[in-house]
Amino acid sequence: MDYRSAGVDIDAGNETVRRIRALARSTFTPGVLSEIGAFGGLFQLESGRFREPVLVASADGVGTKLKVAFLAGKHDTVGVDLVNHCVNDILMQGAEPLFFLDYLATGRLSPAVAESIVGGMASACRDNGCALLGGETAEMPGFYGDGEYDLAGFIVGVVDKTRLVNGRAIAVGDVLVGVPSSGLHTNGYSLARRIAFDQLGLTVDSHVPELGRTLGEAFLEPHRSYLPLVRPLLDGGRIKGLAHITGGGITENLPRVLPHGTAAVVDAASWEVPPIFRWLRQNGRVPVDDMMRTFNMGLGLVVVTARDKAEQLIEELAARGGRDARVVGKVVPGEPPSVTYTNLS
Repeated sequence: MDYRSAGVDIDAGNETVRRIRALARSTFTPGVLSEIGAFGGLFQLESGRFREPVLVASADGVGTKLKVAFLAGKHDTVGVDLVNHCVNDILMQGAEPLFFLDYLATGRLSPAVAESIVGGMASACRDNGCALLGGETAEMPGFYGDGEYDLAGFIVGVVDKTRLVNGRAIAVGDVLVGVPSSGLHTNGYSLARRIAFDQLGLTVDSHVPELGRTLGEAFLEPHRSYLPLVRPLLDGGRIKGLAHITGGGITENLPRVLPHGTAAVVDAASWEVPPIFRWLRQNGRVPVDDMMRTFNMGLGLVVVTARDKAEQLIEELAARGGRDARVVGKVVPGEPPSVTYTNLS
């Protein structure tokens, strides 16, 4: 008996590394000092660029959206999801990404599938200006089903201490500016899959008239990166707080950036909820409170700013591609920080 007969193919692993080496190298920025395959990735922070550099790190996964990728046999978008989600998370504190690492685990390694996944990651890293510095590919027979894998990402970014966005300046009377999402992003898929596949008996190839495309196309729409929109607006103190609307929806994520003594009131009628969320709610008969705590409902980012700066901020967001950004609520007195809704139906 040998390792291959036990389910681990070292040759497939080497072929995977060969395929992804060029993809990773295409993301390298001047700070990268190492090559793919080293035991550790080396990155040199540019001296003199930051007066008081603060490193910001985060880790995340794609969740059960991966199940949709398995069913569709489409693996190039989940890597984009992973990178953009992580980029957004550190952006909420004003950081720009430096480098990204991934962890890919599977039952039986397919070099072609791994190449597709990493290709998506590399594309997103290039778009966000960060380096895919390294990662780990683990073949674990008997642990994952055939054709299945798990994916996690780790990101490190930097922000000057004087430009940290920490929410401490948020005050009663400030307003909430909502920026549209591109769809479900990477959250709520356990519920979405149960409604679509289990309850309705649909497949990823089913065309849904209300959505104007197949279910697989709608469910695999990549997670949007907000870095190109927000990075140019971080100077000048106009942005007091940023909330990435991920798992838990607006209900759970917005309070994470509110200081004690404040709360938020969100007008649920102030933006148009995209068709995908209306379709899920109607077909799943999901209570509206659950919808607001499970999905982003069409807003992937909430920016907190002073009332007299909101209009200009919205104009600048629109000029950079953030169309349909709008005021969706306000900051009010409250303890502990929480969200209440008006016009919720």
